[in-house]
Amino acid sequence: MGSKWEPWNGFHRKSNHILVKLFASVLLVGISFRLFFSDSSGLVPVSWSTEAVERAAVPVADVGDGEIRKDSSSTDNTGNVDASIPETTPDIEEVSQEEKCDLFNGEWIPNPSGPAYTNESCKFIEAPQNCMTNGRPDRGYLYWRWKPYGCDIPLFNAKTFLDVVRNKSWALIGDSILRNHVQSLICLLSKAEEPVEVYHDDDYKSRRWHFPSHNFTLSLIWAPFLIRADIFENDDGESKSELELHLDMLDTKWTNQYNSFDYIVISGGQWFLKTAIYWEKNTVIGCHYCTGKNLTEVGLEYPYRKALHLLFSFITSSIHKPLVIYRTWTPDHFENGEWFNGGTCNRTVPYKKGEFNGKDVDHLMRRIELEEFEKATALNGSENSSRLKLLDTYHLSLLRPDGHSGPYRTYRPFDSGKNSTVQNDCLHWCLPGPVDTWNDLIMQLLLNE
Repeated sequence: MGSKWEPWNGFHRKSNHILVKLFASVLLVGISFRLFFSDSSGLVPVSWSTEAVERAAVPVADVGDGEIRKDSSSTDNTGNVDASIPETTPDIEEVSQEEKCDLFNGEWIPNPSGPAYTNESCKFIEAPQNCMTNGRPDRGYLYWRWKPYGCDIPLFNAKTFLDVVRNKSWALIGDSILRNHVQSLICLLSKAEEPVEVYHDDDYKSRRWHFPSHNFTLSLIWAPFLIRADIFENDDGESKSELELHLDMLDTKWTNQYNSFDYIVISGGQWFLKTAIYWEKNTVIGCHYCTGKNLTEVGLEYPYRKALHLLFSFITSSIHKPLVIYRTWTPDHFENGEWFNGGTCNRTVPYKKGEFNGKDVDHLMRRIELEEFEKATALNGSENSSRLKLLDTYHLSLLRPDGHSGPYRTYRPFDSGKNSTVQNDCLHWCLPGPVDTWNDLIMQLLLNE
């Protein structure tokens, strides 16, 4: 036993007594320090990155409705944060925000900071959507923001958007809801640069703006059905004859310009609810709600499905490959009637999840959209199918009955008395308002792309 400790004999010499004490003290302090760190649950091994620790420390929130709302951290099947973080975190780093979070599934939460612009700061708001100028008395609808479950989305950044789309051309193609959407987009972009209008048609339904500092062009193309339509009504919805739709022909107003655009936002749908006569191969095949015409009632599903199939087939088979964003069906919020018989929308706060699930026609049209979109994007070997993205604004719009123009589609509608009979608009949106969130989502899709 003694022979094994021979190397330490030198420390018994008196001249090295002080060094022995010093060494022993350092050794004891080191051992104590190591033991303290190994027993402390609040401290972290050196091999864990700071970023990994921050992710592991994010709590899981119980939302109170029986559903556990998880963040992007690793969790086990009980909803608890997994404490066993690996020494390296390649899997965490490789998962994108898009994979972690459904941008279109969430809730509206209070936003004390309010909207990014006002009716005074933006001159591009058209009268029917300028609710504040038209006398809407409440302001609560301005103070909400969309919060996806498990993540957050940044607010629209005009400078970043314009930098990304420099030297590019965008088009928004569709109906008056697209026009509503374009106004919101221009109001947001004008915070960084005010555009110059370079074109409009006779009715100001199709228009084009240019942002000279970024050489960016933004077009609005009026094509409410996306397919060929012969329309015989005025801006007040008064018609001298039934609409005539050609279910096998796309609207050339947008297809003739398709190759000139780098990005496209496209949608439709609401006009298919109108009375219409349907054509295929230059032959009338029936109609929708055309009493007294002695024509077969075709309904809504067949013509809408045909139109979307034709639309998506054109996009996925085209040699030109823009990024195309298809926006889903927009529900209305008419109560106690429709737009033509006294329907109103007087609510001043958003719905809670599950409080309103939409109307039968909403479910029908949305189902058709999702089915046709899925068919188009599932095409094997189609390069363009990967350039087709879904902007699913249905659920977030469904929860905002408070965001419509309502009676304030016209200037000071109740000046003649509170009991005045006025027409309500429970389909289009006040600006600023919920539609601004659509542009937050578009920017997120753009940055992800």
